[in-house]
Amino acid sequence: MRVHRRCAALALLTTVPFALVGCGLIGGEKEPAEQPGRAPAEEALAKSRERVQAYLDAMVAKDVVAGRSQLCTVLHESFDEAATGPNGDFADHFTVAQTEITDIRPGPLGQEVSTVVTVTVGKRKADRGLLFTVTREGLDWCISGERPGGHSPAPAPTP
Repeated sequence: MRVHRRCAALALLTTVPFALVGCGLIGGEKEPAEQPGRAPAEEALAKSRERVQAYLDAMVAKDVVAGRSQLCTVLHESFDEAATGPNGDFADHFTVAQTEITDIRPGPLGQEVSTVVTVTVGKRKADRGLLFTVTREGLDWCISGERPGGHSPAPAPTP
C-alpha cells in the first residue's frame, strides 16, 4: 500500500511541472492575457477613463441603460431607484451640457476619476465636480462609487 502511494506521489510530482508549463504558469507568457504588452497601471488608467467616459456620455444622452451598464453589480439596485429621481444623474429637469475628465489617480478603493459636469436647468448653468471610483469586478472594470467633489489635476511634469 505504501508503494502505491509513493508511486502515485512521484508520478504526480513529475507531471505537475509539465502541466503547469502547458498552462503557461511556469515559463510561459509573462504578459497579462487581457492586454498583452500593457502594464497593470496603464490598464487601470485606460479602463477607468473608458468606464467613466461611457457613463458621462450616457448622462449627456440621458441613456439610463448605458449608464447602468458601467456600474458594478452591487450598485444596480440603488441606481435603479435613484437615477431618474430629482437628484439622480439622469433626472429630466436638467441637461448635462458638457463633461470633462480632469484627473485619474489610484485611491484606497480603486482608481479615482475626477470629473467636471456642466449642468443646465432652464437658463441657469453650473459646473459640478464628481469623483468616481473604478474597480475590477471579476474580469471587467466597473464604477463602484460616485460622490461630489474630485481632485485637482496633477501638475504637469517639468522637462
